[in-house]
Amino acid sequence: MSEQILVIDDDSALAAMLGEYLGQRGLAVSVASTLAQGEALLATQHFDALILDGMLPDGDGFDLCRSLRQRSSLPILMLTARGEEIDRIVGLELGADDYLPKPFNPRELLARLRSLLRRSQLGAMAPGESLRFGRLELDRGAVEARLDGHPLTLTAHQFALLWALASHAGRVLSRETLLELARGDALENFDRSIDVHISRIRAEIEDDPREPRRIVTVRGAGYVFAQRQDDSA
Repeated sequence: MSEQILVIDDDSALAAMLGEYLGQRGLAVSVASTLAQGEALLATQHFDALILDGMLPDGDGFDLCRSLRQRSSLPILMLTARGEEIDRIVGLELGADDYLPKPFNPRELLARLRSLLRRSQLGAMAPGESLRFGRLELDRGAVEARLDGHPLTLTAHQFALLWALASHAGRVLSRETLLELARGDALENFDRSIDVHISRIRAEIEDDPREPRRIVTVRGAGYVFAQRQDDSA
């Protein structure tokens, strides 16, 4: 059965191109040109991933991204019209799994989309493997992190990054290695968006994100998930 993809974008020519291009490659694409149409489809149909434009005629795609992430782990690929760094950072902070500035190469979009789908499917099929570090618990099968038993608000990509770090606790991992472990490929070996994701993870798991004790930056090398004395608690 084909994966179901929803495209919410008011550019009819772009949406038609995506529908044809992705459809020829085995994906089933539905298109909405407004937030209202997109939300109606999301409420009534199952989708495996969402391609979401940042600016729409009846509202802000970033608001929908925030709302969806509060209630769903649906993979979200944001499209930004200008490709400005601030737009990308905002999208990631609101819960998008990935972003792509317009104009873009359809082959790159397909590669990113397949990466999101693969990661989501692997998470759904993963055995009930879990890691525990004191108050922090990672459930790979559920693609969920919990602190003191309470689920944290992380995207699938952020959970994959956290799992990569935690499963290699005590080892310094470069950004390139983290991307390969989390994405299963090296699409963006030098993509600084990983720093935004790490910042978001720290906001969820650290007592003081400004002075992180769990995910520590090793200048010029990468990040390390640090073991702590309270991990045996």
